Amino acid sequence: MPGRTDGAPRSVAYLGPAGTFSEEALLGSARPGSVEPVAVASIREAVDALEAGSVELAIVPIENSLEGSINVTLDLLAEQAGEVRIVGETLLRVRHCLIAAREVPLEGIESVVSHPQVPGQCTRFLRAELAQAQIRAAASTAEAVRGVVAAGDDAVAALGTELAAEIYGAVVLRAGVEDRADNETRFVWLARGGASVDEPPLRQAGGERRSSLVFWGAGARHAGWLVRCLDEFAAREINLHKIESRPRREQLGDYMFFVELAGDEGEERVAAALEGLRGLCERVLVLGSYRTALPAAGRAEGDEEGANAGAPARSSSGG
Repeated sequence: MPGRTDGAPRSVAYLGPAGTFSEEALLGSARPGSVEPVAVASIREAVDALEAGSVELAIVPIENSLEGSINVTLDLLAEQAGEVRIVGETLLRVRHCLIAAREVPLEGIESVVSHPQVPGQCTRFLRAELAQAQIRAAASTAEAVRGVVAAGDDAVAALGTELAAEIYGAVVLRAGVEDRADNETRFVWLARGGASVDEPPLRQAGGERRSSLVFWGAGARHAGWLVRCLDEFAAREINLHKIESRPRREQLGDYMFFVELAGDEGEERVAAALEGLRGLCERVLVLGSYRTALPAAGRAEGDEEGANAGAPARSSSGG
């Protein structure tokens, strides 16, 4: 269990199969020997496995620097608030590759398969070099690569990782096809509610304390309500790093608001702001307080190159 002292590796659910960016983020951010990766078929399954107690931790993507928030993750965090909490985060430099079962000319490729978030990060390459290809969705980048290899169809390629190409015996046709070299995805570590928030098995202590929350209320239909909500933080000089809305899936026009702010929920001024916010809202749910990951510019030299040193052995079966 998180917080235990027996030294045994902790089981961590991630979006599989082997070779996904989620696996890279898990192995690259965990201390050597501290985790036992457990591949699942979707982000929802990772969160559900954690909530059910079949794993001790989970790691899920929450935001990409090019494409923005991962909506399914935000919705699941709101749905499972109180049952699971954010306890840490890590940043992963994302490098996409065009991958096929064997060496084939790009002009012969009719379909490109990948996770739905990925094509938007490779727009320039796809438009310039594969304008003829249809884009198809897969559950993950690794599943896309595995499927392309299994099908053996020269007209189909995948967008995925070099790691996935290596695991599944595929060929990298073109590496680094992302629109920007500084493309990063932010992942959050999750634990069950009530677990220690200070002990995810992260390599680095990270940066400042940050808190994530979601709130909603009937007042959202009235002018000035959201301003009054945000003023609870401004009046106490609490910096907001992010705010966005998502539909509550009840009726058109009902939204919930996700906020990330500087500080820990246990700090006096943050606690006071949350109390004031609760007086204005139907629900205020704290999704977690945690240390932020260090930005790329703040990482020690060699951190990225040595990210997987000592990581647990990877299963080539993807299970």
